[in-house]
Amino acid sequence: MPADVSALQVALPLPLPRLFDYRSPEGVAATPALAGCRVRVPFGPRELVGVVAGVAAPAGDGAAGGMPELREALACLDAEPLLRGELFDSLRWLARYTHAPLGEVLATALPASLRRGEPLPDTHAWAWRLTEAGATSLPGLRAGSRPRRLAELLHEAARDEDALDGLMDDWRAAARALAKRALAERIAIPASQLAPAPQPGPEPNDEQAEAIATLRDTEGFAALLLDGVTGSGKTEVYLQAIADCLARGRQALVLVPEIGLTPQLLSRFRARLGVPVHATHSGLNDGERARTWAAALRGEARVVVGTRSAVFTPLPEAGLIVIDEEHDGSYKQQDGIRYHARDFALVRGKALGVPVLLGSATPSLESLHNARAGRYAHLRLSRRAGEAKPPRVRVLDVRKRPLDAGLSAELLDAAGKALDAGGQVLVFKNRRGYAPVLLCHDCGWSAQCRRCSTPLQGTPMTVHAGGRRLQCHHCGARQPVPLACPDCASLALQPQGIGTERIEELLAQRFNAVPVLRIDRGSTRGKDALGKHLDAFGARAGVLIGTQMLAKGHDLPNLTLVCVVGIDEGLFSADFRAGEKLAQLLIQVAGRAGRADKPGEVLLQTHHPGHPLLQTLIAGGYHAFAEEELAQREAAGFPPFAHLALLRAEAKHADAPMQFLQAAKNLLLPFAAARERLASRAAPDDAQPSPDNSRETLLELHGPLSAPMPRRAGMHRAQLLVSAANRRALHGALDAVVPALHALPDARKVRWSLDVDPVDLY
Repeated sequence: MPADVSALQVALPLPLPRLFDYRSPEGVAATPALAGCRVRVPFGPRELVGVVAGVAAPAGDGAAGGMPELREALACLDAEPLLRGELFDSLRWLARYTHAPLGEVLATALPASLRRGEPLPDTHAWAWRLTEAGATSLPGLRAGSRPRRLAELLHEAARDEDALDGLMDDWRAAARALAKRALAERIAIPASQLAPAPQPGPEPNDEQAEAIATLRDTEGFAALLLDGVTGSGKTEVYLQAIADCLARGRQALVLVPEIGLTPQLLSRFRARLGVPVHATHSGLNDGERARTWAAALRGEARVVVGTRSAVFTPLPEAGLIVIDEEHDGSYKQQDGIRYHARDFALVRGKALGVPVLLGSATPSLESLHNARAGRYAHLRLSRRAGEAKPPRVRVLDVRKRPLDAGLSAELLDAAGKALDAGGQVLVFKNRRGYAPVLLCHDCGWSAQCRRCSTPLQGTPMTVHAGGRRLQCHHCGARQPVPLACPDCASLALQPQGIGTERIEELLAQRFNAVPVLRIDRGSTRGKDALGKHLDAFGARAGVLIGTQMLAKGHDLPNLTLVCVVGIDEGLFSADFRAGEKLAQLLIQVAGRAGRADKPGEVLLQTHHPGHPLLQTLIAGGYHAFAEEELAQREAAGFPPFAHLALLRAEAKHADAPMQFLQAAKNLLLPFAAARERLASRAAPDDAQPSPDNSRETLLELHGPLSAPMPRRAGMHRAQLLVSAANRRALHGALDAVVPALHALPDARKVRWSLDVDPVDLY
């Protein structure tokens, strides 16, 4: 059909599995060259910004055999496609793999400002300098004031904004005050001017050198698992691999699991690489994230460091992708498009033809399984870098022992000795707040969240602020602590259990001569708050109390003692991944101790010293645990020896989710029964189906059942688990069934989602 009667097929950010046809804007030809461009279109009474997925003859017949009556797109927003080439193709793959609408996937990949239709931003850097009036007025500014201090910095030389971030807190308010009086001005400078001179790194040891040489010799796509104990110098391998990538004139993308790791990693990368290092994460504003995205698209950003969403960064001159702490669960998006950044990075690496380096001291069982099967190259770093030695691990049996705020006398004595020797102590408790439950000692009443509890299963509210506030960690509901028990009017309300705030209170009283710092989500809400807290804490003797935020990648050279408390609840979880998560957490947090020349010690406080998981970790380390766990997973038919999809539904009334999921199950039942038909067209990824092993081709359905947490934020929740021994069988069934789910009458009564390869079954 001639181009002038073609329609634009537009992917809109809507939960509908289809494209929408529009006439191209007046004066714009509907050609395939528009694919990947953003367009503004009318949709009902609204206007939406979508992405052109292609052009085609519109469905149906119009008058006289011409174009049907289509609405006209209002504007084409881009002179050339924003999404093109490998990135566009990979996003299409992601939509197929997650069985999500293409429009929602494309919207997820774009920074928020571009999703709103704003233009692609300029990518120059910004700096501040004094005006002539500012230099003249400098002596008259009030001594010691922030504007005066900033003016003195700018009087020495113009300063870029990244440099000012490191030189002065809250300089932006002072800059606005000076600019308002025309004493300072903001100027644009080329980003290349910000590149510091590269600094030499330490000489790699033989294991690091072998890993670096393997990466240097790798041509095209390869997945490489850098499996190194904590403190073994994995970051040094990353740096040298990125330097080699830059020397070839290519771009590098580095993914990290948490925002808290980004500032520390950025400063180290900027000091070593000699190029501007761009950051992208949720702690930045929309404009900053869009500028990094645009700089990468234009090839100006040579190194990009970011969290999960950075996996969507354009890489027109890609040379290397690095995934630090590849095992971390935060790489999995838990709402919206439920993608896994690690897995999508591997897909992109293959499409780009570049190596993907996955680093961890505790690799995921999926990655270890792939390494054992030969799909990943396995690079090992078995010893700590420099003179650092592994910490000594002791288990403290606290059965029948008195505890103070959950801490034993032996643990407190060990902390005191470490502090007296000038070291730092980390007390790890993976539960924030003051106490997990508020209980009436007279009648047994406990504070439950009204929005998340059911008659059969209550959800306790956590006590915060030293016992003055209740907060639900699931829906965010807050309320003051009642003055008396609502059931019996007793005044005997007591916090039960231990959180980080309660431990902080005790340790601040006991060790009042040293700083005591709590690191959890409640104490690190501000921008770069974690980095600022740790910088202020410094290397002096002191106590850190923290959750898993402190277990990931932080280098604390003066930390000599790690005390792990409250691990018992993780030893008996019903989640089949609980053992893996706990083992990774224990190894990671233990690895913070003794990373420099001072020896380290780890104390594990538990009521279950003989638990097999603890015994295996202490006797054989993480890899001994992984071998045992993989054998159990294989026997039970759990990932990585099976492939899962979780269909979730929620509604205000309990019946609606179950009815929708039962209808979905009815659609899936023919695939669960058709073993022979599946066997003929759905071989496993790496083998032919065995005729005597029916499990290879069986689609298993579990549910529908109430979710482990059956109510959250006022919504009743249920789920249906789909399991298959090979990936193609699972996706073949989902390809056929998911479009029909959207058409189910019950689908309009619930909010539902599909999670392929779920990490948490909650």
